Amino acid sequence: MSTWSWAKASVKGTSHVRAGIRCQDASVCELAGPNVLAAIVSDGAGSADFGGEGAALVCRVILQCARQHFSDTNTMPTDDELWSWLDVVRDRITLAAANRNIQSRHFAATLVCLLVSTHEFTLLHIGDGAAVLRSGDAWLVPSWPENGEYASTTFFVTDDPAPRLRIVRGRLEVSAVALFTDGLEKLLLNFATGEAHAPFFAGIFGPLQANAGNGRMNALCDNLAKYLDSEAVNRRTDDDKSLILAVRK
Repeated sequence: MSTWSWAKASVKGTSHVRAGIRCQDASVCELAGPNVLAAIVSDGAGSADFGGEGAALVCRVILQCARQHFSDTNTMPTDDELWSWLDVVRDRITLAAANRNIQSRHFAATLVCLLVSTHEFTLLHIGDGAAVLRSGDAWLVPSWPENGEYASTTFFVTDDPAPRLRIVRGRLEVSAVALFTDGLEKLLLNFATGEAHAPFFAGIFGPLQANAGNGRMNALCDNLAKYLDSEAVNRRTDDDKSLILAVRK
């Protein structure tokens, strides 16, 4: 039976370092069930006072929902079930906001959640950021980052009356995945062609693919964090950056 190994990191952008603001990104990755990978990234809105807390809540609660679902079944959740997961997240955010006597929008955050089993995947996507999947020799982007009406705006889990959720499903064998927040979009996606930047992904997965271990690769997580905070990356983006890399062994 195949399994997965992964590395992930969330790194504060240089603009937030200068401003003394916490990292607004969050990310989680684990096996939510037998041979079912759950990878999630979220980016708290820069205009939200508690965007980072919102992103952490989104990742944590969606992962809890995935664990509970796959503890009872190996089948992918239905659209109705996925919407119920969002209801749980929004209720948790509403409670957190009420405890501070503020509105939920102060916890605004995006969502990219990828569930991958043996021969299929399900993607939940709200706002920007993206997921890239490798199937055979192709690097696929099932759902493109979505921006709002104005520049540098997007959509969030907390939007009213309902979040702008995109659900994408596919029946294919996925051998590697990458999830990332909008701070890395221009490095990893070719906006002119609407495709993933294949040479980048072909190179960055090398150490993970070569590692014989399974599960979370702690040393590679540290190396990934150093790379995301390198001068080469920071020259191209001053935003917070989250990246999850996972390969099927």
